[in-house]
Amino acid sequence: MDFNMGYQLLWLFFIYSLLGWVGESIYAAVRQKQFVNRGLLNGPLCCIYGVAALVFSLGLQELDTAPVFLFLGSAILGGFIEWLTGRLLERFFHRRWWDYSRRRFNLDGYVSLESFLLWGVGGTLGILFVNPLLLKGFAMLPQRVVRITLLVVLGLSIVDAVGTVCALLGMERRERQLQQEINARLQESSNRLNAWIVRRVSRRMKAAHPSAAKRFRRPSDETVFASGCGFYKVVWLFVLGSLLGDIVETIFCRFSMGYWMSRSSLVWGPFSIVWGFALAVGTVMLYNYRDRSDSFLFLFGTFLGGAYEYLCSVLSELVFGKVFWDYSEIPFNLGGRINLLYCFFWGIAAVLWLKYVYPVAAKWIERIPIRVGTVITWVMVVFMVCNMAVSFLALVRSAQREEGVEATNIVDQLLDQYYSDEVLDVIYPAAQSTR
Repeated sequence: MDFNMGYQLLWLFFIYSLLGWVGESIYAAVRQKQFVNRGLLNGPLCCIYGVAALVFSLGLQELDTAPVFLFLGSAILGGFIEWLTGRLLERFFHRRWWDYSRRRFNLDGYVSLESFLLWGVGGTLGILFVNPLLLKGFAMLPQRVVRITLLVVLGLSIVDAVGTVCALLGMERRERQLQQEINARLQESSNRLNAWIVRRVSRRMKAAHPSAAKRFRRPSDETVFASGCGFYKVVWLFVLGSLLGDIVETIFCRFSMGYWMSRSSLVWGPFSIVWGFALAVGTVMLYNYRDRSDSFLFLFGTFLGGAYEYLCSVLSELVFGKVFWDYSEIPFNLGGRINLLYCFFWGIAAVLWLKYVYPVAAKWIERIPIRVGTVITWVMVVFMVCNMAVSFLALVRSAQREEGVEATNIVDQLLDQYYSDEVLDVIYPAAQSTR
């Protein structure tokens, strides 16, 4: 894609969202014998298909010469998007927009074997045939008109989305108020009955067992820092994963290559954010499945880890014009971005982490005093955000220097001074330019 990439992506997003809405509405109309708007928004859009189309177009375009891998990648990424969308919708709005629980081989009722295969077929056909036609049609249209139209549709969609979310939240609030009123009336009747039963039992217990009349104070629930899998826990896991990931990769390079090499993703400190995000996001995704079998976690981790590493490689190359790892010399690799052996490592890591390491790490994190833990967490958030921002700017400026772009402002000058090519070569020794 060329300079019009942003508008092309918008074009693909809205076309696929519209096509998805048409397909879903026809399917629902055939089943229910009446027209049904299957989109979450009021407009004729099913945005999950638009989002999936963008992910496929950006992440899987280079697999157009390998249809089998293109099918598998589309199926895995599409299934993940459907699963994540379903979980988020149910979490925030307490409703299920679809449910495959009655179908065999489903995952929490969000993804079924049929939908998994359909994502694979749809993604393959989209990349190989539909995308070229849509982009050719985009190029044939008057550019100024189509750009204005896309921006107008984008604005209307944002307004529609905000209004829909507000309406759903308002509906949730009204239903909750109604339920509270019903519960209050039931509670009043229940309280009267409970009070009568308590008085009767109390008198009988005092007469039969005088020692049982002594009151014991119930132990108060201790408030625990970062309990469950909330924001504070995820931040600590991200930092911990970034640090451990860098250490593991550095040691692995020492034994496999015979020399020490920095594997950091950031300019400040030994942090590999690929591992950090993988650990944090993976824990959130698999938290409810931590008691499942080792084989389930292994397969889940293998597929998701491979897809995650592949997308990270694609995005880093698109944004920075650099390849930070290359597995071309390792057997069973896919474009040098992932290989079968390391995908198995992701699966093994998922099992080891959730079964053995995470329970210990969670206990240690939860032992931190609440006030101290809260302060440290926000210090880490600020530090990592600044660290990622500076790293991003340094890499972007590095790409500009390769293209011969001169420093025209104070920020570029400071980046050239403190993060020159020599400095970045030490931090990112494995990075290779693709420009």
